[in-house]
Amino acid sequence: MSNKVKYNLKNVHAAKLTTEVVDGVTNYSYATPKAIPGAVSLSLDAEGESSPFYADGIVYFRTYANNGYSGDLEIALIPEWFRTEILKELLDSNGVLVEKADNTESVKFALLFEFDGDEHGIRHVLYNCAASRPSIESQTKEETIEPRTETLNLTADPREDGLVKSRTGDTTAKATYDGWYGAVYIPSIEPTTEPEE
Repeated sequence: MSNKVKYNLKNVHAAKLTTEVVDGVTNYSYATPKAIPGAVSLSLDAEGESSPFYADGIVYFRTYANNGYSGDLEIALIPEWFRTEILKELLDSNGVLVEKADNTESVKFALLFEFDGDEHGIRHVLYNCAASRPSIESQTKEETIEPRTETLNLTADPREDGLVKSRTGDTTAKATYDGWYGAVYIPSIEPTTEPEE
């Protein structure tokens, strides 16, 4: 059966993206996804503009650009592995995380996550993400302890081959669904045949 609603963000993972150009062709490979526990919220807005073409006094044709998504991922605490592998903070010999100003190149990664549904969870992957440095904030303890969260500002751009995201659907194969967090899913899209007139 199909879902009627979605709720509850969970199972957030990230997988480092590596690219290699061979004979002018970009090859993409992903590390094994690692969990980012403590997901609180995810808000991503679609990026891209529509361009109208006017003729005969009306909008005759309109094109839409898909420039990916941008937004925020709020989590309880950014894990240390994400800080070193993705945000490129350095771990010194005393186990201290060090941030340096010359760290300007962002590490790309795939972001995997899931929403609960009334029938089954909907699993997503964004293929070409980057995260900016999080803000530093907290507050003093009062009568009750209220945990503070950390927020990653994310961009999810299209890859050079145009791939932006994938998500599971009503007819997704069980093996694909069950293995979603074992490796980054790469779609196999067969060319469609136009019906004869």
